[in-house]
Amino acid sequence: MIVDKVAWIRLEDRRVLSARTRGRDVFYFPGGKREAGESDLQTLVREIREELAVDVVPDTARHLGTFEAQAHGRPAGDLVRLTCYTAEVVGTPTASAEIEEIAMLSYADRERVSAVDKIVFDRLHEQDLLA
Repeated sequence: MIVDKVAWIRLEDRRVLSARTRGRDVFYFPGGKREAGESDLQTLVREIREELAVDVVPDTARHLGTFEAQAHGRPAGDLVRLTCYTAEVVGTPTASAEIEEIAMLSYADRERVSAVDKIVFDRLHEQDLLA
């Protein structure tokens, strides 16, 4: 099974914004699963508004990459496909809905994130975008 998700990558001062959902032990990039018929951009806008109470500026969204790994907390063989975008937002990200905590993480925090996020952390670090 493949879990199809879209994520927002916000880099600031060589750190990346991550969120922890209530009841979870790892951080994830903000975003989520698409609803039937939604485009990547529609999913990104909806999920980021729900989770962080900010509005994505659609014209600024840029595809960063698509990554796959074992889905955290799911049976072996269940993969998550994470399509990542950078984008500007209006407002200040605030933990909302199911989000318990948000944090700006560095590469030193790599072990605190899900398997697919680790791959993105590695890519950002290789590109000297994540300290």
